[in-house]
Amino acid sequence: MTTAAPSVSQVLAAAMLAGAGAMALPSQAQPVANENKASLHQSVNQARTRGCGGKPGLPGRLSPEPRLDRAAERLGRGQDLKSALSAEGYRSEGASVVGLRGYTGGSLAKGLSERACGSLLDPAWRQVGVYQLGQASWVVLAAPFAPPLVQDMAQVRTEVLERVNLARTQARRCGSQSFGPAPALELNSALHLASELHAVDMATHGYLSHTGRDGSQAGQRASRAGYNWQRVGENLAAGQTTAAQAVQGWLDSPGHCANLMQPGFTQMGLAFAVNLQSPQGIYWAQVLGTPR
Repeated sequence: MTTAAPSVSQVLAAAMLAGAGAMALPSQAQPVANENKASLHQSVNQARTRGCGGKPGLPGRLSPEPRLDRAAERLGRGQDLKSALSAEGYRSEGASVVGLRGYTGGSLAKGLSERACGSLLDPAWRQVGVYQLGQASWVVLAAPFAPPLVQDMAQVRTEVLERVNLARTQARRCGSQSFGPAPALELNSALHLASELHAVDMATHGYLSHTGRDGSQAGQRASRAGYNWQRVGENLAAGQTTAAQAVQGWLDSPGHCANLMQPGFTQMGLAFAVNLQSPQGIYWAQVLGTPR
């Protein structure tokens, strides 16, 4: 009886918060009436759909988000982006702030096109918040943290299986190890249970480890779930909000990749668990196995 030796390296897809032109008003600045939010949001979307710097605009509109408006106002008071988003209870996959001076009302679109074209045309952004005070403007562009829903677990499992099996159809190098094509895996309910119990525990207690809080390892958890195994391996991840991100993260990590490409494995279980109060927000567990 052997147990695969999965890597314990953490695979994360948490986006970095990038501040583009952080700017705070001098303390003597006098508050003035804020511009109409709807018109400010419209200016941002006009600039984004029109394009800039010789680059075409992007289809679709950024959705106004009141929490980002309030975060932008906090930036105007001197807070940093991460603190401002946290104070407003906004969890993101990534965010950027653009600080401008000398552009007000309708000229905001012009300022964004001239001074922040790269940030403005980043396709990752889906929501926007704006704050203006006098001649100063703060625009927050963000991608909200949007993990899959628990009720979509079956669909996510199927997608992960399809992506893993596609990867196994091709020869692949995982770090220093080379693997040829491997047979397709199939889903197994007992391995789903082993994966789910560990994913929920990690999400509940905010940790990422192949060793459970009770000291258990993947093989022990598989046995508890009723899986009679010859070989077991486990891949973990945290922070990714899609099946594609989770699988790609594993493929990019030599130890996880070796597990995925191991020809001796024939079955797979998968689960994710979400806890917005935890450090990474979402935790993934994949258990690979060969039954007796």
